[in-house]
Amino acid sequence: MEYKIQIKKIEHVNHNVLHFVTDKPKGYTFTPGQATEMAIDKANYREKKRPFTFTSLPEDKELEFTIKVYPSHNGVTEQLEKLEVGDTLLIGDAWGAINYKGTGSFIAGGAGVTPFIAILKDLNQKGQLKGNKLFFSNKEERDIIYKNNLEAWLENDLHLTLSDEDHKDYKHGHIDAEYLKAHNLEVSKPVYLCGPPPMMEAMKADLFKMGLPKSHIIEEEA
Repeated sequence: MEYKIQIKKIEHVNHNVLHFVTDKPKGYTFTPGQATEMAIDKANYREKKRPFTFTSLPEDKELEFTIKVYPSHNGVTEQLEKLEVGDTLLIGDAWGAINYKGTGSFIAGGAGVTPFIAILKDLNQKGQLKGNKLFFSNKEERDIIYKNNLEAWLENDLHLTLSDEDHKDYKHGHIDAEYLKAHNLEVSKPVYLCGPPPMMEAMKADLFKMGLPKSHIIEEEA
């Protein structure tokens, strides 16, 4: 089913990530971690649907999306940056395999953290966040989405790495098995994984070598 939603607020989260707040269709439901297909309600863009994750919670009265834009791509996300309050978007029903299945470790790369934002926000509100870890890789410090929120929620269970920037406050390089072992990732618990495909494949190879069963990986279905 298709729904038309109106933009109520647009703001920059960082230099290339936008936060959209829209109205919410009556009866619309989703679970934290799920996404929807979205299109811009303008000529030449209504059929160009792209998947975006909700960063609001199911009980919220509005929908929220946190979206990385790519101005150089000359595509849908580039057009999103040109939208204004009052413009409309088109969304479908919620879908997605990423949902919370118990205390474990979340591993994200860049905008891949967005499915985890709603899950972590939900757990924090319920007082059930303790014991969960987030391993979050970005190119530079300025790329870290909702850094202050994540630090407040997770404290010492937040582990940030930067692949391109050499910064005294962060590990330089990629997340790998050695780093996960050093920060006590437990292979007996679920691992939630979302990021660029090359990172996903490298992480799964490392996790399986560490002894994580395939059944413990929670990722979006291909």
